[in-house]
Amino acid sequence: MDKITVIGLGPGDVGSLTLQAVEYISNGDKVFLRTKEHPTVNFFKDKNISYKSYDYVYEQEDNLDDVYKIITKDLLQSVKKYGKINYCVPGNPILGEKTVSMLINLKEKGELELEMVSGMSFIESVIVSLNIDIMNGFKVIDGLEFSEVDLDINSHNIIAHVYNKELAADAKLKISELYGDQYEVVVIKSAGIKSHEKIVKIPVHKLDKLEWIDHLTSIFIAKKGENHKNLYDMNNLIMIMEKLRSEKGCKWDIKQTHQSLREYLIEEAYEVVDAIDKEDIDLLCEELGDLILQVVFHSQIAKEEGYFNIWDVLSGLCNKLIFRHPHVFGEVEVKNDKEAINSWNNMKDKEKNISTYTQRLRKVTKGLPSLLRSYKIQERAADVGFDWNNISGAFSKMEEELLEVKEVYKGVDKLRIEEELGDLLFAVVNVCRFVNVNPEAALSITINKFINRFEYIEKQSQLLGKDLNDMTLEEMDKLWQNAKIHK
Repeated sequence: MDKITVIGLGPGDVGSLTLQAVEYISNGDKVFLRTKEHPTVNFFKDKNISYKSYDYVYEQEDNLDDVYKIITKDLLQSVKKYGKINYCVPGNPILGEKTVSMLINLKEKGELELEMVSGMSFIESVIVSLNIDIMNGFKVIDGLEFSEVDLDINSHNIIAHVYNKELAADAKLKISELYGDQYEVVVIKSAGIKSHEKIVKIPVHKLDKLEWIDHLTSIFIAKKGENHKNLYDMNNLIMIMEKLRSEKGCKWDIKQTHQSLREYLIEEAYEVVDAIDKEDIDLLCEELGDLILQVVFHSQIAKEEGYFNIWDVLSGLCNKLIFRHPHVFGEVEVKNDKEAINSWNNMKDKEKNISTYTQRLRKVTKGLPSLLRSYKIQERAADVGFDWNNISGAFSKMEEELLEVKEVYKGVDKLRIEEELGDLLFAVVNVCRFVNVNPEAALSITINKFINRFEYIEKQSQLLGKDLNDMTLEEMDKLWQNAKIHK
């Protein structure tokens, strides 16, 4: 069978070539280089070893995926022609080499035989040059494709393949998002190559100002020491909660149960809504943190009781989001937000084995505030066409229900009065739905407005030297009308 031997050339210094690599490079088989822009290529020149380089592919293609596909295709054609070839790549063949990953896939399909000749990776050179111990936590990230979520604040990070200033600028933005502009990072070029090695420590915001960045450049981000830590992630929160619930933790936290925390969960959810209504972004950030705490708290209790843990919660959520968005993660196409909602509801029904429209109505949780629950039930009924043609029908129904309230409110049948008032509220919610206003939010705004206006009349009464208890309704109403003007 055709055989490709993949040879790791090490981080750059010729002295880092292994004896096995030298043996294979010199065995007379055709040699192919992913790139000749590597210091060990001098070894090939000194030993008069001919080679074919794929640098021309990088020059003719804009997309790196296309580059790797072309190189792999050419290697496959070449091994069919020669039977055996040597394919040399920088560093270690298994670390960050996309073409090698493609070759491994071809091997698994039985299309060729593949042998790996390991080489020293750039990682060894970097950790030696920086004198760091990777046992304290270490993560390697591909600078060609990463986001801030790939960065691990609880370990050291090395961002490799920072080939040019454009990639450095992109890395700067992503690192700043998590660590801030002033956090110091180490930029290292040609690690382990003594005559070319360059190491500088600079703040993140200067990353794209370095003129000497090239294909052998990496960025090292040291983790913050525990004594200077002001940046945390979900893992830190989980560990804090575990400690609070441990024998050496907080006496109050240890005593809590799902039932005892129920009121706090509801309270925190409403405080998030309140922050949104106030348009207070700083408060929103704080209240969202308090809400997340409740999720982690309940998950920790469940873990201790042997039911589930926070990772089950997060995995379940991610699986649900992917399943319910086939128009994003699958092949389903939607034209607008309405079709997207319909797609979501259809997948939700399938997930929960809902087969009738009535089941859809009953599935609206009873734990919701009644205004919001009625809003959602009306929405689901409207999905199948059980709805007024336009808002005039909703207005007529509201007026009809108001008349029925007026007919019974003086009576002695309290259940009938309650029923008719409920019908009126339900009809008002229907009007809200037609104008795309959340009734819960609308009522919340009115409540706050009422409190603010009441505060105004109380302050004004004090300026007049009067107590509200001693004022007539007419006097208070006059101040109330002024409150409307003085918003």
